[in-house]
Amino acid sequence: MKTPQGEHMTEAIRHVPVLLQIAIRMLNVRRGGVVVDATLGNAGHASEIARRLGPEGKLIGFDRDPEAMELAKQRFDALREELGAEMPEVVLHDVEFSRMSEMLAGQKVDGLLADFGVSSMQFDDAHRGFSFQAEGNLDMRMNPREGATAEQVVNQAGEKELADLIYEFGEERRSRRIARAIVRSRPVTTTVQLARIVAGAAGAMKSERGRHMMHPATRTFQALRIYVNAELSEIDALLGAAPELLKPGGRLVAISFHSLEDRRVKDALREGARQGIWEALTRKPMTEEAEETDRNPRARSAKLRAAERTAGNRD
Repeated sequence: MKTPQGEHMTEAIRHVPVLLQIAIRMLNVRRGGVVVDATLGNAGHASEIARRLGPEGKLIGFDRDPEAMELAKQRFDALREELGAEMPEVVLHDVEFSRMSEMLAGQKVDGLLADFGVSSMQFDDAHRGFSFQAEGNLDMRMNPREGATAEQVVNQAGEKELADLIYEFGEERRSRRIARAIVRSRPVTTTVQLARIVAGAAGAMKSERGRHMMHPATRTFQALRIYVNAELSEIDALLGAAPELLKPGGRLVAISFHSLEDRRVKDALREGARQGIWEALTRKPMTEEAEETDRNPRARSAKLRAAERTAGNRD
């Protein structure tokens, strides 16, 4: 009989991360290289990178989610048994990737991967509160050890503040109507309760691509998650630090899942190219093949951008 942790581990191994082969190819991983996975998650991307680094290589992983870090460690233990002497050095940091420069302490790397999406394991675990598909506490923290929960935000923020954050981080045009309904329904304590309140205020909504109906609470949940975890400032910190972390010829690969993330990556790489810092490797974002999106609907919105660090303008 599997323990809950064992079941999570089985799911983590079975799960195929989005854009895996494209990401590996764009990183141009070589034996003996040093590669950072800034968003380790279940180590799906990282384990494939490790296979290519060889015993003289080094993989450095970051994740602020202690549950994800524990699963990643188990996955690396299994990989170590499989690869034996071919296993590269693995160094893991259970902190925010915005602290990457501090933790690397001047070390230069050959590749940097960042997958900004919430993992399937986080979404599917009801007690984390990321999804309205199952009843759970309104937590939404990537790092459950610190910071305010989504429950605290929806019950303590003023109506205008709540409307503003839903509009800014969820790009939700009906934010004022939703915020008013939330305030009138306080206390709000569970995911299903919040989803019901938002749906009642907002009504049905189609996705931009018109392929499926979007639940009316999707944007509000996105906004709260981004706000609670300061996700956009984390991304800005990573993009700002990346040029100094990468060696000339080193590559940055970033996977985004909504327009707020992708716009930041696109703008940073475009400005870096103008300054002679980056050479763009993707003129347009790369997306998953239709077969993969059929198997994994969450891959539908994934967009990958990549750039190579030039030898110039390091000051």
